[in-house]
Amino acid sequence: MPERAMWVCQECGYESTKWLGRCPGCGAWNTLVEERAAPAAGLRRAPVRGSGRPGGASAADDGTGAAAAVPISDVSLEEAVRQSTGLAEFDRVLGGGIVPGSLILIGGDPGVGKSTLALAVAHRMAARATRGPDAGASDARAVLYVSGEESVRQTKMRAARLGVDASNLLVLSETDLDHIAVQIDRIRPSVVVIDSIQTAYRADITAAPGSVAQIRECTGDLLRIAKADGGPAVLVIGHVTKEGAIAGPRVLEHMVDTVLYFEGERHHAYRVLRATKNRFGSTNEIGVFAMTGRGLSEVADPSALFLAERPAGASGSAVVCAVEGTRPLLLEVQGLVSRTPFGMPRRTAAGVDYNRLLLLLAVLEKRAGLHLSDHDVYVSVAGGVRVDEPAADLGVALAVASSHRDRPVDAAAVAVGEVGLGGEVRAVSQIDRRIAEAAKLGFRRVVAPRANLAGLDDAPGGVELTAVDHVAEALERCLG
Repeated sequence: MPERAMWVCQECGYESTKWLGRCPGCGAWNTLVEERAAPAAGLRRAPVRGSGRPGGASAADDGTGAAAAVPISDVSLEEAVRQSTGLAEFDRVLGGGIVPGSLILIGGDPGVGKSTLALAVAHRMAARATRGPDAGASDARAVLYVSGEESVRQTKMRAARLGVDASNLLVLSETDLDHIAVQIDRIRPSVVVIDSIQTAYRADITAAPGSVAQIRECTGDLLRIAKADGGPAVLVIGHVTKEGAIAGPRVLEHMVDTVLYFEGERHHAYRVLRATKNRFGSTNEIGVFAMTGRGLSEVADPSALFLAERPAGASGSAVVCAVEGTRPLLLEVQGLVSRTPFGMPRRTAAGVDYNRLLLLLAVLEKRAGLHLSDHDVYVSVAGGVRVDEPAADLGVALAVASSHRDRPVDAAAVAVGEVGLGGEVRAVSQIDRRIAEAAKLGFRRVVAPRANLAGLDDAPGGVELTAVDHVAEALERCLG
């Protein structure tokens, strides 16, 4: 039976028997590409090697090569101990380290440092394995770094610049997944890095590398390699489209265990690693890194780093405390308000949600008496970090009002609180962590919702607690 042609959307994976200008699945235009599909009888393929055991057999084998069901009470968790990568920030985001046999997808904008991060993780884990007796049994195996975008020599040049040099770190330049699987089966590494999934391909699929069919099938093969008994943890690097989503079919994110996004502006030194999916941990944790000439370095105290260049005595600046998972972060929110000569004022937001900013400006105009309808408003979070939680509302309002009135906010104050449509300041979660972080960095005053401070004991470090009920009251207490 001859091969048949299918038109596949390169954004969502929707399949059609004919070309369509607009994809019915995701609504994207001109994304359907013709791919040759094999007949149903020819879809069966020999099992992928690289399971970590000779012949690719699993521990629970029924004699036919297929996995046999076992009672869940008989499943041992001794081999599921997490492996520390040696990067505390990376381990924090994963929930304590890499789970053996997991499939992790790392996405990010071009040039943000995905390959640098993956090479740093591979180097740290290979260095731990090189130490030998002090490392655990699960850490004593080598680490395999597979690059489909660089030759072995080019990878070595990048590694030398980053100071990466470990005998247990093996480098392979290959794009054929069958050849990669053979090397995994021979080496039996503890961790495999694929850079990137868009360059990997299977020879029995006629579609080009990076297409929906190739990405879907190659990821499926890597998943089977990782989930086999004794299989390695697999880190896959994926490119990001101009809309900010990982390139390839949406099913790619559903197949993997963990999806990590490496965020940061190319012109800023700071990078944030954030989990959007994690089967083995929380998705609220973040890791902060700084890009230097020697690669990525961990930021152990990001609050102090983000506030290091805060201007003294300047209007339009306020400090907020955002909580990401279990980590409180003190960030500087800057606001600039200037009169516009045009009929339509401009609003610009960087680091905060644009629609949330418009809501806060309407509340300030209606409930606090600030006339902003004939002023341009610009709001930015210093350091290129993005804040999504509503607890930063009060700080944004104070920064905008401070610039509008040209009166600086108390430099020793931290603002925390969600602002409602009626102008009320609502309670937020984990207020004790936020106050403790402010006290640790030397701030002497915390402006917070009265509902949070009502049942709170004495603040640590002699911090003054200012309770407010309304945004107008907060402006009066902080700006006069």
